[in-house]
Amino acid sequence: MGPLPPGTDDRPIWDIWQSQFTLPAVTVADELGLFGAIGNRAMTTSELAQSLAVNERALGILLGALASIGVAERRDMRWSATPPARMWLHPEAEGYWGGFLLRFRQTIPLHADLIAMVRTGIRPENKVAGGPEWERGTMSAEVARRISDFMHAHSMGPARGAALQPVFKDVKSLLDVGCGSGVYGIEMARAHGAMQVTLLDLKEMVAEAQTHVEAAGLQDRISTCGLNMFEQEWPTGHDAHFFANIYHDWSEETNALLSQKSFAALKPGGRIFLHEILMDDDGTGPWQATSFSLMMLMGTLGKQYTLPELRALLEDAGFEDVRACRSGGGYYSLISARKPE
Repeated sequence: MGPLPPGTDDRPIWDIWQSQFTLPAVTVADELGLFGAIGNRAMTTSELAQSLAVNERALGILLGALASIGVAERRDMRWSATPPARMWLHPEAEGYWGGFLLRFRQTIPLHADLIAMVRTGIRPENKVAGGPEWERGTMSAEVARRISDFMHAHSMGPARGAALQPVFKDVKSLLDVGCGSGVYGIEMARAHGAMQVTLLDLKEMVAEAQTHVEAAGLQDRISTCGLNMFEQEWPTGHDAHFFANIYHDWSEETNALLSQKSFAALKPGGRIFLHEILMDDDGTGPWQATSFSLMMLMGTLGKQYTLPELRALLEDAGFEDVRACRSGGGYYSLISARKPE
């Protein structure tokens, strides 16, 4: 029957990819004694971090993942083990699966990396392509090519889903900030024939993006801008700024800076768009967001954010009319806000 062209729904592939964190999240919790602790009494993240002698931020992300798979729950800001966890994962329970879990604590490489991260808050090296290079503001052409290849496949479905959203039909000039391979800007230009797109990223990265632009035959409507988005001035005058998988790489403080720089560079009435897999407002799901947040914990300075967290960042920068909707057939949401006239 042969291969099919890319679509917008890549959820089966995402589920396969993110399944790598399901068992390690539980084996790490087991080794830390987490299920015994919250199986005996409800505790806040801070209380539990102190009790287990682990990093509070990393623990909070792990707890969200455990909640999303049904072995922890959060009520009134306190975490408890669910009945299945108290029955099968509590170390004092008659049905404790400890012997089974011990085997995988010893044999799954991701277990060792994740438990070290939760204990210390210090991430292992090179667990997410590009993290340290982006933070240094420079990378080799070889690293840029590796990141571009990964991100292009990883983002093709979500990019097509985002580009089909009606909100972009009136955007004539779009700045794709932190463009990576340029896949989002390319799909935007394909879907909207009158749109001009500028791809902004480190100079090594936009050189790789240019190869994808040329392969798509869109050189007449897509240009590139190589600069450090934190330290240099952005081009001005665009109708909209687009950030795909950018905010989840960074801390709240860094995202506040990005929001401020976007607000300053946009013309009045301009829109900012974020494309992210959103956490539920209480931080306990869904799995696709919490497992992705574990991945960000392991390789970046960020996490997956809730809509209230992103709304606060955008409104603090001066944006208004913050809203969100699911985009395309995947797990992503499109968050938008407007700079006042």
